[in-house]
Amino acid sequence: MSGHSKFANIKHKKEKNDAAKGKIFTIIGREIAVAVKEGGPDPENNSKLRDIIAKAKANNMPNDTIDRGIKKAAGDANSVNYESITYEGYGPNGSAIIVNALTDNKNRTAANVRNAFTKGGGNVGTTGCVSFMFDEKGQIIIDKEECKMDADELMMMALDAGAEDFNEEDDSFEITTAPADFSAVREALEKEGIAMASAEVSMIPQTYVDLTNEDDQKKLTRILDLLDEDDDVQEVFHNVSDWED
Repeated sequence: MSGHSKFANIKHKKEKNDAAKGKIFTIIGREIAVAVKEGGPDPENNSKLRDIIAKAKANNMPNDTIDRGIKKAAGDANSVNYESITYEGYGPNGSAIIVNALTDNKNRTAANVRNAFTKGGGNVGTTGCVSFMFDEKGQIIIDKEECKMDADELMMMALDAGAEDFNEEDDSFEITTAPADFSAVREALEKEGIAMASAEVSMIPQTYVDLTNEDDQKKLTRILDLLDEDDDVQEVFHNVSDWED
C-alpha cells in the first residue's frame, strides 16, 4: 500500500472515535462481556480479555469502567448473550467490505447492515464472497514520535516475540503477526513500555481498490457512516485506499 499511511488512517479513525466515545465504549463493553463468558473474568488466564483490556486502555476507557464491565459479565448469569456474526459484501467499483457484529437480535442486525449497503449502492453477498481477498493478521501500529526505541532494535524485539513482519513508514512502524501469536507480541511490546497507536487482529487486504470517482467515494462514505452508527457493528474492514491522503 505504497503512498498510503496506515497510521494516518488510524488517526482518522481515532478522531472519529473521539467524537463518539459512547459508541466505542459500547463496542468494547460487548467484547469484554463475550470474552468473560468465554474464558472467565481473570485476565491472567484469559488472553482474549487481556487483549480487549489493552484495546480499552488505548481508547482511553477508564479503569473503573473496564472493571465494572468485567464484574457485571462475571456476576450476571442473566446478562444479554451476544452472538458473533460476520457479513460480507460489495461497495462501489467492486470494493470489498467485511462487517463484524455482536448482536442479541440477528434479524435486526441483518436488516440494518443490508440497509447500509443498499443506501450506498452496494449489496450484501454470501459468506466467503470477499473474505478470500483479505488475510487475518495481528496488526500493531506504533507512532514514531511516541517510540524512543531504534527501528532495528524494535524490529528484532518484535520478531523475537513471534512477529511475522515489520514495516517502517514515514510516520509509523507496522508489526504483523499470525492471529495466534498476536497476544504474545503485543504483551512483549507492552512490557517494554512501547506505546501502541493501534493493536488488534484485523482483516488486511491483499490488494487495494482506488475510488477516483467522487460519486463512488460518497457512496462508500454513506455505507461506512451507516455501519458506524449501528451499535451492533463492532468492526468494518474494506480494501479501498484512503482518497484523502
